[in-house]
Amino acid sequence: MGNGAAAMGADISGENPRDCVVQSRPLREQVYAILRRSILTGEFAPGTTLDENAIALKFAVSRTPVREAVKKLSDEDLVEVKAQSSTLIAPIDARLIREAYLIRRALEIENVAQAAGKMNECHRDRLEQLYLLHEHAIERKRYIDAIDLDDAFHRYIGEISGLSRLWRAIAISKAQLDRCRYLSVPRPERGQATLAQHRQIIDALACGDKRRSRKTMSDHLENSYRDVVSLLRAMNAGAAESRRKGAA
Repeated sequence: MGNGAAAMGADISGENPRDCVVQSRPLREQVYAILRRSILTGEFAPGTTLDENAIALKFAVSRTPVREAVKKLSDEDLVEVKAQSSTLIAPIDARLIREAYLIRRALEIENVAQAAGKMNECHRDRLEQLYLLHEHAIERKRYIDAIDLDDAFHRYIGEISGLSRLWRAIAISKAQLDRCRYLSVPRPERGQATLAQHRQIIDALACGDKRRSRKTMSDHLENSYRDVVSLLRAMNAGAAESRRKGAA
């Protein structure tokens, strides 16, 4: 996982089109989106400093949209704001991850059930297209793209159900889970398992079977959460071993 440029402002590349800020769109939302993605992908590692002055300078914006973006990130427990001191990237917290999983499961199970009653051929074609794009990304070892396509699959189910606001709530609540998802790449075997589960979800939706749709989504999310828990345990064990060796 990258160190995120120890004092954040030391290097915000700006070479990625996603890192560009345009004046014609709300600055706060753009800065927020860029910083949030950098935290979720691990580009900015837990414990590193978020230099608000450097961010404002890099994007040629005032401090106001930066402060507003940081406030939103703080509300999502992605940064820790130390009063009159500094802003740090928050640690990965197992308690928050468990909470995020429970929220996501409750919302997505209802979402997919609603979608099952509205599914048509156009919807299935789009889900199949996203499935194939996801499969291609994994085959090409483009794992970050694969995660984006995984999200697009789930987001589109929200469009089918007509509950687009529900997906926005899911996207915010699952931020802690996403930090672990990005840490676990590349893991081709996990990608293949996700594809198999997405196939089951598509088939259940295509049949208009609400009960089966709920079950396949529940199993999918539970399997993903178990992977996250395993990753956290391995990380904690590795950190404990490093401390032990350091103390020896």
